Amino acid sequence: MSKPKNLFNNLPHLVIGEDFKTLFDHQNVVIKRIVSSCKPDTITYNQSEDEWVLLISGFAKLKMNKEVISLKAGDYLFIPAQTSHQVVETSTNCIWLAIHIY
Repeated sequence: MSKPKNLFNNLPHLVIGEDFKTLFDHQNVVIKRIVSSCKPDTITYNQSEDEWVLLISGFAKLKMNKEVISLKAGDYLFIPAQTSHQVVETSTNCIWLAIHIY
């Protein structure tokens, strides 16, 4: 039997960048907790897998292709595979739940 874990345990406090923690990895699904700082990395992602993200806390601006999308806590978004996207702004230590589907 599995013991419960908590999404909010051991949160990093970031000044810059993002922290990725894999919470679940089974067959074609990977679930990650992402903590983003107010100055996220300038990495543009273009992944081979589909991704569904939920902003748990804070706010964020995500650039997909050339469109900037504003997100607040509770908002979720599907990012199809091969879609260029970048986190351009977040509140301090905002928390995401990301589900990658391979």
